[in-house]
Amino acid sequence: MDTNEHEQGQILHKELVYSIMGCALEVLNTLGHGLHEKPYENALVVEFKLKGIAFEQQRRFEVLYKDVQVGEYIPDLIANQAVVVDAKVIERITDMERGQMLNYLRITKYRVGLIINFRKPKLEWERIVL
Repeated sequence: MDTNEHEQGQILHKELVYSIMGCALEVLNTLGHGLHEKPYENALVVEFKLKGIAFEQQRRFEVLYKDVQVGEYIPDLIANQAVVVDAKVIERITDMERGQMLNYLRITKYRVGLIINFRKPKLEWERIVL
């Protein structure tokens, strides 16, 4: 996993990721830390609308095994049909969340994911690239 992967010399979706993180900081500064995940997800929706970031909330994706649907994945948000955004309220981002995001990227066919942790006063986040 290379979280700084470049495509043609550019960081994938650099400006979009920067805008999303600006929204996340605004949400944390306004709501504070330590709520449940859903209020942060919904507040990100408000910020995305204010900043003109196109998004889908709770879009369903099939999980296939040998061409048979065996489940579904429903990401919190997808920004500009390019970045999967996962709002978390956990102690810290671990390999479990990173692995989960890699699976989400494989399922959705997107290349970039953001794990954003709102648990503490200082925002923790990671950019994952498939």
